[in-house]
This record gives sequence, C-alpha cells and structure tokens, in this order.
Amino acid sequence: MDDPDVRPLFPRPLRPRELVALDVLAGLGYAFVLVVNSPDRHSAAAWALVAAMTLPLAVRRRWPLPVFCLVAVASVAAMALGVAREPLAAAAYALYPVALTTRRRRWEPTAAIGALTVGALLLAVLGGVAAAPEARRIVETVVLGSLALGGAWTIGRAVRERRAYAARRAEQAAEHAVTEERLRIAREMHDVVSHTLSLIGVKAGVAAHVADRRPEEALEALRVIETTSRQALTEMRHMLGVLRTAPGAGTGDTGADTGALSPAPGLAALPDIAERAAAAGVRVDLDVRVTDGLPPALELAVHRIVQESVTNVVRHAAPAACRVLVDDEGGQVRVEVTDDGPGRRVLPAGPPGHGVIGMRERVAAYGGVFTAGPLPGGGFRVLARLPLEEERT
Repeated sequence: MDDPDVRPLFPRPLRPRELVALDVLAGLGYAFVLVVNSPDRHSAAAWALVAAMTLPLAVRRRWPLPVFCLVAVASVAAMALGVAREPLAAAAYALYPVALTTRRRRWEPTAAIGALTVGALLLAVLGGVAAAPEARRIVETVVLGSLALGGAWTIGRAVRERRAYAARRAEQAAEHAVTEERLRIAREMHDVVSHTLSLIGVKAGVAAHVADRRPEEALEALRVIETTSRQALTEMRHMLGVLRTAPGAGTGDTGADTGALSPAPGLAALPDIAERAAAAGVRVDLDVRVTDGLPPALELAVHRIVQESVTNVVRHAAPAACRVLVDDEGGQVRVEVTDDGPGRRVLPAGPPGHGVIGMRERVAAYGGVFTAGPLPGGGFRVLARLPLEEERT
C-alpha cells in the first residue's frame, strides 16, 4: 500500500524522451568528470575512450545489451591504459537496464552476485588490503568496479522482480474484480428472471384454467404475460449492456445504443413491482418512508430485496395480501415484507432456490442484519436492516 505521506520524486511518470534527456545529462556529466580527472586529458585516445564510455549511455534504454558491451570494453581499455580512474561507473550505469529487461535464467547467480557485492562493500569500508601504492590502487579500482557492477545488477534484478510481483498482484486483483462482477450480474439476472417467470407462470396457469369458460379473462392474462416479458427483456438488455468492454466492440456496432441504458432500478421502481404482483393475484400495500435520497447501490439492494420477497409471495402464497415497508429511521434502512398467506413455504421440487440466499448476501455485503421466517399468527415476514450512515457519508 502506498504511503500518502511519501511524495514521489517526480509528480508524474517521465516520458521516454524525458528519460533519454536524463541519460544524456548523466553521460555528459560523467564525461566532464572523466576529462577533468584524467591524467592524460590532452590525448586523442583519451578523448575517444571517454566518448565511447559516455555517449552510448543516451540510448541505454533502447539497446541495453549492445550499449553495455561497448561501454564495458571502453571502460576496461581506459582502466588498462590509465586514461581514467574508476571508469566502471559508466559500465554499471549501462548494466542496470540490462538487468531490468533481460529474462531471468535458472542458472543465473543473482544471489551470489549480491553476496559478493556486499563483500566488496565491506572490503572497501574496512580500508582494502595492505600492499604497495600501485597494487593497492589497482585492487581498489577492481573492488569499487565490482561493487558498482554487482550493485547495479542486483538492484536491477530486484526492481524487475518487484515489477513482476506488482503485475501479478494487479492481474489477480483484476481477476477477483471480474469474478465479483460475474457474481453480481448472476444475482441480478436471478432476481429479474425469477420475478418475471413467477408472474408469467401464475398468469399462464390462470389463462389455461379459464380459457374455455372465460376467454376474455384468459386474454387479459396473456396481455399481462406479454407486458411482463417485455419489461424483463428490457431490464436484462440494460443489465447485459454493462458487460460490453467498449461501445460496439467486436460487433460492428457504433455504440449509438449506449445512451439507452437506463440507471439501475431503485425506490422509484417499487410501484412497478406492486403492479406486476397485483396482476398475479397479490395485493401489495407499499409504504415508503425514506426522507432523504439513498445511494444508488443501496437503492438497488433495497429494490432487489423487495422484488425477491414479493416474488416469493406470488410463487408460494398467491392469492394473498402483502405489505412492504421501507424506512430510513435510526441510521439504517429497514425493509420489511409481510404477507397473510400460509406461513410455511412449500418449495417446488428440484435444487434449492437462491432467493433467500441472494437477499442474505446483499444484506451481509452492507454489514446489515437479515431474517426471514413464518409469523406466529400466520403469514411470512422478510426483514432486512442495512446501515445507512456510512453509505451517505
């Protein structure tokens, strides 16, 4: 997790041209240091070696390995000819992008390189070895060069591993988000399909029962089935629209229909649930006492809880009377759905339904409390309490 108190060195990631400009400045700065400290600064060979060690650094990010090889050869030649002191710093600067971009191999001794680098650092701190001045200078040059090269390689590999780890974490987070979105859409699809098919099933049964004796009532039931199915198809089309990665992606569509996607249903859509339930023989008394507006996600949760509860009444207790109460008193949203049908719910044969489970999951996602069960005097009650203060803040 990023620390909000730590400010990055740059306010934004640097562009490629800006990175090249920094490499150019670093190469020119190091060339100036080499020329000033060179014991043979007036020699043409010295100028050529200094140029070979520093100018290629400008393109080290584009051609890491060739640049490193050229700079390393020039650095060794400069060190052998005594043209420059500590010339391996340029090679270390060129080695970092090689370590950062090259694929790691199984036999690569990165840990050993890191250990040797630490040993070289300790040797440099402790003062090197006792020897003649010329030999001591050579040993110090080798030690400091090894320290620079080993440090550049180890840091480059560590940064590469960190970036790979961050990429894996980001990929896992994306997969988790996709899974959560699939579960959410599956829950929404279940609510829509279950509610709609329950109403259609009830009205189809009515139409089949009265088709011979009262054809006008059967025709009215078919009209209700048509209206309900159209509404369900529209809602499912809106819901599936969010699965598109981009307008018209892969379909040749220009995206002209994206503006037709309606917002998620909320409290304003509760009368539609009551109207459809009435068409299936369940009279719904809707009582909404929400004084202030709710967040859209919370409104959707309330809408789905009411929809699933009323659907269960239509499926298991019709004809019946149902009362729906939604209020936001006491820092929470209270959703209560009661009916006067048989308290015991007789589920159809087959796998258990997911209606109550889905409602319980919705309430649990908000840290609320959910109960559902028969009433002592008959009927059934669904009660959900969802915290409100955190959602509004």
